[in-house]
Amino acid sequence: MEMSESPQKESFEFEGKTIDEAIAKACDELNLSREKLNIEILTEGATGFLGLVGGKKARISASILSFNMDFDETLGEKSVTAKKQKASELNGPEAGDTALEARELTTGILQHMGFNFPVTAREVDESVTIDIEGDGSGILIGKGGQTLDALQYLVNKALNKNGTDRKRIILDTENYRSKRESSLEALALKLGEKAKRTGKPVTVNPMNAHDRRIVHLALQDDRELTTRSRGEGAFRKIIILPGKKG
Repeated sequence: MEMSESPQKESFEFEGKTIDEAIAKACDELNLSREKLNIEILTEGATGFLGLVGGKKARISASILSFNMDFDETLGEKSVTAKKQKASELNGPEAGDTALEARELTTGILQHMGFNFPVTAREVDESVTIDIEGDGSGILIGKGGQTLDALQYLVNKALNKNGTDRKRIILDTENYRSKRESSLEALALKLGEKAKRTGKPVTVNPMNAHDRRIVHLALQDDRELTTRSRGEGAFRKIIILPGKKG
């Protein structure tokens, strides 16, 4: 993957034997579904002589779609810089706190989108959870959490650009993350029982890496089931297999 920057937005380049393979790599690397990416085809893939040598890889450019508005990357940079300057004037353990920067940046992005929801932040170990509150904040969740995931991606990219002291930023609203985890755990148990009852493998619909991990963990202590991830990129799914482990 290669990254190119422009004044408007950040884009990433991916290669594959075909356009579809390159798009799948983009979805997997960026941990976003195809619907949340703007894809530009740079070069078409081509097979070589007799399909053996001289082949040309397909190449695409992928960037995040912007919720019917242009996200000005300088907004994030200015918010983070301003917060760092403000934090440097404070005394005590809050100075330079990543949670403060994440809260300020999230507030700035929301205001840029036309929302004025209250934002709180808490920092635990290697992660920061940002909670967006207020009536109607559920509009930020989107179908299957896609809008919230895209916002979370933007905040993580802006705060972790230099790769030092990297912390995972988690955006939440209306307790969606907890509800989603409970829903996935219930689904995993239900499908696990189906696999045991029928004696046949059960396939779970394609999920992102975080959601797949929840399903794996929900069934890891069941000695009568085994879970496997199969597929590529955004189409990677879980297979629940009946039969004793080991």
